[in-house]
Amino acid sequence: METTRFDIADYLDSEEMIAEYLNTVLEDGDSSDLIVAIGHIAKSIGMTKIAEKTGMSRPSLYKALSDGAKPQFGTIMKVLKAIGGQIKVKPMSA
Repeated sequence: METTRFDIADYLDSEEMIAEYLNTVLEDGDSSDLIVAIGHIAKSIGMTKIAEKTGMSRPSLYKALSDGAKPQFGTIMKVLKAIGGQIKVKPMSA
């Protein structure tokens, strides 16, 4: 039996799945986890499409969204908008 490598991008096929994934990472992960998650989502949508929407080049997107990268907040916001996401704040007690 042949196994294939798991790729979360294969399962990010709807706005609901993308939002659920991002919210889970925001709740349980740290900033580098969030950057990698946004990279997974961008790959699932298509880096060329994200590059067009953000005005960034594909290589700079890959670099900004790679594991260990520390992109500027403005870059994260551009990519979030391009993937159809937004950040919302709710009280911690909720």
